[in-house]
Amino acid sequence: MTELHLWLRHEVRTTERRTPVVPSDARRLVDSGVTVTVEESPQRIFPVEEYEKAGCRTAEAGSWVSAPDDAVIVGLKELPEEPAELRHRHVFFGHAYKGQPGARALLERFAAGGGALYDVEYLVDDSGRRLAAFGFWAGYLGAALAVLRHRGRLTAPLEPTTRPQLDERLRGDGDFTALVIGALGRSGRGACEAFRVAGVEPTRWDLAETRELDRPALLAHDVMVNAVLATTPIPPFLREEDLDTPGRRLRTLCDVTCDVGSPLNVLPIYDRTTDWADPVRRLREEPPLDLIAIDNLPSLLPAESSTDFSAALVPQLMEFGTGAAWARCRDRFERASAETGVAS
Repeated sequence: MTELHLWLRHEVRTTERRTPVVPSDARRLVDSGVTVTVEESPQRIFPVEEYEKAGCRTAEAGSWVSAPDDAVIVGLKELPEEPAELRHRHVFFGHAYKGQPGARALLERFAAGGGALYDVEYLVDDSGRRLAAFGFWAGYLGAALAVLRHRGRLTAPLEPTTRPQLDERLRGDGDFTALVIGALGRSGRGACEAFRVAGVEPTRWDLAETRELDRPALLAHDVMVNAVLATTPIPPFLREEDLDTPGRRLRTLCDVTCDVGSPLNVLPIYDRTTDWADPVRRLREEPPLDLIAIDNLPSLLPAESSTDFSAALVPQLMEFGTGAAWARCRDRFERASAETGVAS
């Protein structure tokens, strides 16, 4: 069996500070016999020198394109537009299996190069539960930003911080009402925790409450956080006509899921995400309704979120190519390629 070679790539998104593998866990991989190459990255929360001390090799940013064929390229967010042909096995969040914008183009690049996508979103156990996720921190940051916006304390552009610093800004009294949809999941639990720090006890909805959605009750809250990522078609939680409902109390909405462009989107009331430079979009002027929809929220707490994610992912990486979870990942890629009409 060929020795496993993991290649940790630099992230091209300028606001991406996270890493899927932190230095201390890279040491675990190296000590177990895995070759780990880490690209230089001026924005990664952990400097490359810490990986060198952990026994990793280093390489220039973006050099994964010329990595050995058997190297497994590990990242988080989107790949650069080149090369047009992807010949390696890639581990990252591809967002390519639900008809999202750019999904077909990405799958075509893998088909052209003979590579494969092992999408971390579909790295699951035999019961379908995800094995590595940023969900808690996505929910925590989503609720935190919503709180700060609602209280007039959110400043832009956003900057990475630490949890103690963020919690200090969050603390306050229960001066508004809040709703978390998907409250029992990872993201929902994170959102509820941020509201707790802010001194607010949120209303918690999950499957039981969304089967027969009470939209008037939803609109009667001041702040709402959506933490539901639908995998099958369900009625949307908010529609355009709901935003113009007389007496709407809802003023601040954070969509943690950011499933824009997907036919399964439960909030089809906006067509593009927000970002660190402009985190808030005004959807209605009177009464006002503000939207926060940032698709890399955990990067605002890069050390905490990376450490948790790495702790979950690294045991799986040690079994890359042999574990059943990776076989399921590969099967999902091949099925998506076939469903899209892309030869794999």
